[in-house]
Formats: sequence, structure tokens, C-alpha cells
Amino acid sequence: MSDISDLSSIQAFTPTSAVKFKQIGVFLGAEVTDIDLSQALSEAEIADLKRAHAEFGVLIFPHQVISSEDLKRFGRYFGDLSVHPFSTNAANSPELIVYDNKEGNPPAPTDIWHTDETFRQAPPMGTALCSKIIPQWGGDTAFANMNAVYESLSDRWQQFLSGLETVHDFKPFRSLFPDSPEGLAKMRHYEDVYPAVTHPLVTLHPITGKKVLFVNPQFTLYIKGMAEDESRMILEMLYKKTLVHEYQYRHHWQPNMVVFWDNRLVQHSAIHDYYPQRRLMERVTIAGTPTLPAFASADPKELRKYLMPPLSQFRNKGTVPQREHEK
Repeated sequence: MSDISDLSSIQAFTPTSAVKFKQIGVFLGAEVTDIDLSQALSEAEIADLKRAHAEFGVLIFPHQVISSEDLKRFGRYFGDLSVHPFSTNAANSPELIVYDNKEGNPPAPTDIWHTDETFRQAPPMGTALCSKIIPQWGGDTAFANMNAVYESLSDRWQQFLSGLETVHDFKPFRSLFPDSPEGLAKMRHYEDVYPAVTHPLVTLHPITGKKVLFVNPQFTLYIKGMAEDESRMILEMLYKKTLVHEYQYRHHWQPNMVVFWDNRLVQHSAIHDYYPQRRLMERVTIAGTPTLPAFASADPKELRKYLMPPLSQFRNKGTVPQREHEK
């Protein structure tokens, strides 16, 4: 196991443009200056931002008076913009999410530690959030470096977790559908569009090559192929590791500030301590690619033992009586 002082070291790189990067956190976070996001960026600036985004995990751009179109143009430098199926999208621009939380409109449950949209087969590569109106106090966003969390685990735990896979679902959004025939039919539609997906428990960052712990309490259901009690115990232990302050950066917002985080590396939690004050933010999300496994998949035979064989092994052999729903 690495010493904590060596964990998740941020690789120094020399910018090729005039953009300046100032590291502001131990394991993640850099302030970006000498750049104007209201203007088109050069190829050199974009290249620097792509590398810094992967290395620092969270980029903070202060003093950026930009429009919604500027924010969308910024996001498109890094890939296609995705549309969140369950969020408060702008009426005339579905790829733009508007969070306008105030009295009568409390924030959604984004205060749970999570990686954005892991219910997708290809989760987003990153998210850019721009502050328009901030509360007088509260409303910070906390980030955690999940490479640092992984590297903090003992060698034995790292070996045990290698090759495990987890199942993810859009479970926090199921409460959006009313308990009515119409609501249930609509939820079934989205279950077809976004069926539960499998991701490696430990992923490989596509740019830095770092190993990342890729589970979160908002979207992860269970470890595939493992007994429920064992799966639950392991996931709860891993979730608690994210709570260690040393692996976190807590961002305090100012007006006209853009924060761009790497969804492949960090988790975040929006702190809901400001209601009923108003907090108005705009967000774009950049589409990603399927997660990369850090290890070959574990042998299913090593994940679970049975006191007796499961019935599913005999369904197609004709030795188990049919049940009513199978007739």
C-alpha cells in the first residue's frame, strides 16, 4: 500500500498556452486564470484544459460572465453535450440544465455522494456548472478524488476488489413517477430505455491510466454475482471511505464562476444547507465512453457459494415444475 503522502499525485505539466493553473487542493482542484470563456478558445488552450481536467479532476474558472450559449460552446470543446432524461432542462435547449432552487422549489437529492449518471452504459466524461445567483451562505459543492480513495485501501482489499463488477440503476429518479397506471407505464418506458447496467468496480482513467473506485450510493445497486449481505457490507465500507476529508475538496461558490469536473475521477455532493435562499445554476454535461475495467472480470464461481444449487440452474432441464406465470 502506498504512503498517504504519495497517493494520487498530480502530475506536473507545462501549459502550451497562456492559461495559468494554480493547484488549490491536495488531491484535486486547480484555479484557472488568464482565460475568457465568453470568447472562442484556441486549440492550445483546449489541449491544456483537457490535460488539466484529467490531472486535477476539478477546474475552477473565477470571474466568468458568460451566457448559456457560451457555457454550451465551452462544453462542446470536450465532446457532445448529453441530455439528462430526469433533470430540469431548459425549455428551448434540452442539453442545458437549469437549477433554480428557492422557497417553494427545494433542491433535488444531489447531496448524496455520486458520480453523474452512472445508470448509463457510457456515463458522462465531465460536467460544467456555472453560478448565476448564489445564496448569502451555504450551497457549497464537495468533491472527492476516487483514485485517492482506491489507493488508500490496503493491498489485500485492492486484490479482493479486482475484477468485481457492480450494477447501476436510475433509482433516485424513480420517485418522480407517480404511483398510478400512467406513472408506472412511463417508468417502465424509461426502464426499457435505461436498463440496469454493469460497470467495473475499479475503472481505469482513459487519460491518466489511474485506477478509480467506481461505486456510489446514489446509483449503485449491488456487486454482481455476490450474496446480498456480502455485497451490501462491502459497498457500505467503500462508501464510507469517500467521507474521509483528506480526499476531498470543498468548493465555495462566488457569482459568475464555472466549475468543470472529471466524472471519470471524482464524486461530488451538492450541500443543501441554503434553503429557502435562492441558488441559480446552469449546467452542461459532456457525453462519455463506456467505462474501462482496470482488471479482467472475476470468475463468477469465486464470488458466491450455495448451500444447495439455485433453481435457475434447472429451469431449462425439465426437472423443475412450471410456475403459473411460466405456463
